[in-house]
Amino acid sequence: MIGREPLLLLTVGAVLLVLSGIGPHDRTTWLLEVAPILLATPILVGTARRFPLTPLAYRLIFVHALILMLGAHYTYSEVPLGFWMGRVFGFARNHYDRIGHLAQGFVPAIVVREILIRRSPLESGKWLTFLVLGVGLAISALYELVEWWAALIGGERADAFLGAQGDHWDTQWDMFLALLGAASALLLLSRLHDRQIARIEETSHV
Repeated sequence: MIGREPLLLLTVGAVLLVLSGIGPHDRTTWLLEVAPILLATPILVGTARRFPLTPLAYRLIFVHALILMLGAHYTYSEVPLGFWMGRVFGFARNHYDRIGHLAQGFVPAIVVREILIRRSPLESGKWLTFLVLGVGLAISALYELVEWWAALIGGERADAFLGAQGDHWDTQWDMFLALLGAASALLLLSRLHDRQIARIEETSHV
């Protein structure tokens, strides 16, 4: 049975996903951008009973899904928030995709950390940090490979999905920001995460 808060997040997320798919800038790009949501949601629902995640993990996944939906609806190079950032900070390009890649490291870091702590002999320490950062970079690298494959298959039609906006260092920036996001998550949230893991483990043994 799914808990009350995860069920609420799932319901709100499903509604927002449908809304993001109404009149998107490009239907193919929308589908490609929300694909991680469509893949992850059945897994999360299917494992919610025997392996429920902490509230922190579910909330972060929800926020990440919102970032993906917004980018999918407008395409990352056309999101209004990115244009606003450009006006305020003087950016030469729409940097909304940078937020997406920062989240791409930040959110999976907490999920991976939780799985390793609860399902392996690892405890908080150097090896856990190393593995979480390594997996975060691997996820980012896999996503860059998917973008490359999309470019090979779709040609210019895949430009909206790639979102490079003429930046020759876009791939490197994407992976760096994912690494920075993962490291930031570990630095900022590890203590809170440990407390929530302890509570959920206590509950599961009652």
